[in-house]
Amino acid sequence: MRKHYLHLSVFQCSDCSGPVVSGSIAVRENEISKETEVSEVGAICLSCGHRQINASDGSLARNFPPVLWDPTQPIAARPY
Repeated sequence: MRKHYLHLSVFQCSDCSGPVVSGSIAVRENEISKETEVSEVGAICLSCGHRQINASDGSLARNFPPVLWDPTQPIAARPY
């Protein structure tokens, strides 16, 4: 029973101090297995549009609990 999970985190933009939203999708084969096939969706500042990959030094990332994500189409990695 493969299930897809969406992971979201938010941290401060190094350019404008606005919120950067970062996401990834992972797959679990069953309830007790580790996540595999982790695909980074991307990260973007909601204020200025800067694409920042990681939280800058001293910036605290806030991670949200994974959410079950039922894709309607197969998820393919996209180049950025």
